[in-house]
Amino acid sequence: MDRRMHGLVARTLQCFVQDTYGEERWRRVADDARLELPEFEAMLDYEAQLIGRVLTRAELELDKPRAAMLEDIGTYLMTHPNNERLRRLMRYGGEDFIDFLHSLEELPGRARLAVPDLSLPALELSETAPRRFALVCKCTGPTSRGYSHVLAGVLRAMADDYGALILLDLADGPGDDELIEITVIETAYTRGRSFVLGAHGAGQGG
Repeated sequence: MDRRMHGLVARTLQCFVQDTYGEERWRRVADDARLELPEFEAMLDYEAQLIGRVLTRAELELDKPRAAMLEDIGTYLMTHPNNERLRRLMRYGGEDFIDFLHSLEELPGRARLAVPDLSLPALELSETAPRRFALVCKCTGPTSRGYSHVLAGVLRAMADDYGALILLDLADGPGDDELIEITVIETAYTRGRSFVLGAHGAGQGG
């Protein structure tokens, strides 16, 4: 069983704390987790136990349950100005939120194209009723547990981006799998953020 995690995951956690809560609070997390260096390198691998220790110290420092913090990280990835390029890449998944949902199964493969040694859990989407979907995260062990919470944050942020109104329900699946049940109430509830396929820049919707 893989006991190491890609440095990009560790770096994302670090940047989330720094960008959202400030450098001083990240330094306290790093000190409490007994990191030899307070900066993670995105292209290195780290012991999963070390990343788990950082997550635990971040929970305590931020006074936030792990599930909520992981979801906040997913939201951060889609909404923070430092991640605009990633947000735009995700918007290429389709013209509306339902198109975007159908593109999610391709996400692990697209991630490997950008970072060949980054392995994300496989995703399986099924439509259980009109505008109701089940998204299964095929977690493969402790290093990928909690991925559905990060993905839930991504889904909520992207629904806002598209102007859709959704409901999410998270549950454990069989084995290590994690399940997100998605109800799309309205695909055009608000105007959402402006986005043009092929454009180099994006503004804010009104």
